[in-house]
Amino acid sequence: MVFTSYDFLVFFFIVFILYWLARRREWQNLTLLAASYVFYGWVHPWYAVLLGLSTLADYGLALGIARDRTRTRRYVIISLLLNLGVLGFFKYYNFFNENLVATLSGLGFQAEGWLVRSLLPAGLSFYTLKKLAYVMDVARGTLEPTRDLVGFALFAAFFPQINSGPIDRAQKLLPQIQSPRQWSAAHFQFAWPLLVMGFFKKMVIADTLGAFVASPTFSVREPTALMILTAGLGFTLQIYADFSAYTDIARAVARLFGFDTSENFRSPYLSLTPTDFWNRWHITLSTWLRDYIFFPLRRKLLRARVPAWLTDSLPPLITMLASGFWHGAGWTFLVWGLLFGVMIVVYQALGMGGAWKPSSRLARFLAWLVMFGFIFLTFTIFRAPSLAWLVNAIRSGLLLGSVEQRAVAVFNLSMTLAFAFPLLLKAVMDRSLSRDSFLHEAYYAAATVVMLLFINSASVDFVYFQF
Repeated sequence: MVFTSYDFLVFFFIVFILYWLARRREWQNLTLLAASYVFYGWVHPWYAVLLGLSTLADYGLALGIARDRTRTRRYVIISLLLNLGVLGFFKYYNFFNENLVATLSGLGFQAEGWLVRSLLPAGLSFYTLKKLAYVMDVARGTLEPTRDLVGFALFAAFFPQINSGPIDRAQKLLPQIQSPRQWSAAHFQFAWPLLVMGFFKKMVIADTLGAFVASPTFSVREPTALMILTAGLGFTLQIYADFSAYTDIARAVARLFGFDTSENFRSPYLSLTPTDFWNRWHITLSTWLRDYIFFPLRRKLLRARVPAWLTDSLPPLITMLASGFWHGAGWTFLVWGLLFGVMIVVYQALGMGGAWKPSSRLARFLAWLVMFGFIFLTFTIFRAPSLAWLVNAIRSGLLLGSVEQRAVAVFNLSMTLAFAFPLLLKAVMDRSLSRDSFLHEAYYAAATVVMLLFINSASVDFVYFQF
């Protein structure tokens, strides 16, 4: 079920009414839990079965850790094997399958008949990280495991977040689940601007760019340089508009049920360094990677007294490789993650870490220009169908194409810049004006009118559903 579909609109109103009629926290939680499983199993009911079984497993393992601390390591390993095993099978089976088929075909064997494909359950990557963080925090002693099975199941399955985050920690979400909630007009006042911007960014910007800018180029075997430029810029804008739109809508829907969820984007394309970018982009994932991969690995290297250059370079490289691997089963994602890791190491070596900021405006502009060029390059790789496509693109990259191709490329570039303008204007207004200013109200009104003009019966999946 997609947020922009009519099915979701009907579903939301039914759940909203039942939820606030329930009044008591226990009945509200049961209503939301049932709604979350209906939402998640809407397309494939077995998704809900998989979610339920994995939730029961981590709930029991966390309680086992609390009962017997001497077996903490064993329970954590079991949780890792179960969660990463399920994630690895569904998310990466097809990747290894295709590479194995290619290898066997090169040796003269036809393997397509006996190697089948698996279907990735939507949201599996997101709720896996939520539950893993819960078990590891219990193991570290920073979180007491809950005995409230309904509350924990709702934490794992909370339907506004389950498909694409934010990846809220138990420390933030569970206390809210276990506390009384009452309706307040402040919930709507907080949610409305997020809903307007979410639907505007999704239906007007992301879906339009996805259809007319990014997709055609990436299906061409040997695109020209101008085609790659315009498609890369288009996708760079599309993925931000699409993913931040999902987060806006998710946070708004959660707030309408009385929940305060995490911000996931903070003007990431204004970053001056790679570290700064990851402090602004997909914030809940980057903090998860920082807390459960980067810091633990760095502490182990420090205790092992390895050379300083390894202590400084290995954690960001491995963390960003893990980020690439988490995003998808493909060499392009690994290259994307590796490039970010390399750039973080290079920037740190030059004394330009996350807090670095040039003193002059010209220097800040040049730093931004370099960083945005790198973001655009990496997202072009991220979106590429395969490394083979990239090789063909590089080989033909010096070609400008026919007059018609150049005209289409210029048109697409103009479209991308036109759709980037409202996002840039909103970022400037947020930095320079109060949120209750007249210009903000006028912006939301105009965005609502444009959004209504773009509404149609088709609902396009959010980009991050595939991850």
